[in-house]
Amino acid sequence: MNIIQVLGELMNTTLVFSTALIFAAMGGIFSERSGVVNIGLEGFMVAGAFASAVAAFYAEEAGLGAASSWVGLVAAMAFAAIFALIHAVASITFKADQVVSGVVINFLAVGMCLFLVKMLFEGSGETPTLDEAVFSKLNIGELSQIPFIGPVVFNEYPTTYIAIALVAITWYVLYKIPFGLRLRAVGEHPSAADTVGIKVARIRYAAVLLSGALAGLGGATITLTTTSNFSHTTISGQGFIALAAMIFGKWHPAGALGAAIFFGFAQAIRNYVQLFEFSRGIPTEFIFMLPYILTILVLAGAVGKSRAPSALGQPYDPGKR
Repeated sequence: MNIIQVLGELMNTTLVFSTALIFAAMGGIFSERSGVVNIGLEGFMVAGAFASAVAAFYAEEAGLGAASSWVGLVAAMAFAAIFALIHAVASITFKADQVVSGVVINFLAVGMCLFLVKMLFEGSGETPTLDEAVFSKLNIGELSQIPFIGPVVFNEYPTTYIAIALVAITWYVLYKIPFGLRLRAVGEHPSAADTVGIKVARIRYAAVLLSGALAGLGGATITLTTTSNFSHTTISGQGFIALAAMIFGKWHPAGALGAAIFFGFAQAIRNYVQLFEFSRGIPTEFIFMLPYILTILVLAGAVGKSRAPSALGQPYDPGKR
């Protein structure tokens, strides 16, 4: 295998790992742009990964075949949105500390999903491995044979193309239609937005629910493309990496996309670095630590350089306008 082939496969794997981060980061942008801190991305991804595995398994058992994977995606969005609703009620209606609420969501999602797995599958710690219900890569004919570009761009999972399209859609929604303008206004100056008739709570509820649904898609992507089942190690901190990508990307869709690809590259390189001579003396544990080390370094470097939405983390009380 020559260096061009290795680089092509490395970038292909980078996009595979980046896809889940893109979904979750876009979800985080909607929530935090509206002023609601969303530490719960990890929990939403866990919920989505669980729901997609269970729904796809039963759909597969019912004979839906390849369509089972799409059933899994829909189930992931719906189930993760339920956890997002809990976060919204706590943060918006009851004005609880948004960081604490997000942390609770993370613990609740992991605990509940593992409990449900054991209940549904006779005490097993993971769901059965999916067969027909997992996505296959789309090989776009002769285009996939183009050196370097072909394997990277024209031989990906459907979810990767959906994630890239979502970035453009997110940008359009936030900057080109009234809903996005209102959402950003609520995140920057909720009292001024309320003065002109914008329903602050309603916008924030919509943003948090959308955040949960998109992060759930991110969790489902991992289940339906990479692991083929759900267990307690399926997500393994991907939600926190997505949160870092959102912050590093300055709460902008394009910036978050670039950061997600960067973190995806850090994860993909684990699979290829051991092919090189210099890596043979490096313990495997250090190689697998790389994405998390980079996350810490990036967040440390981003502190003070990224400007969060002005009202982020501040519950809105109409009586104090």
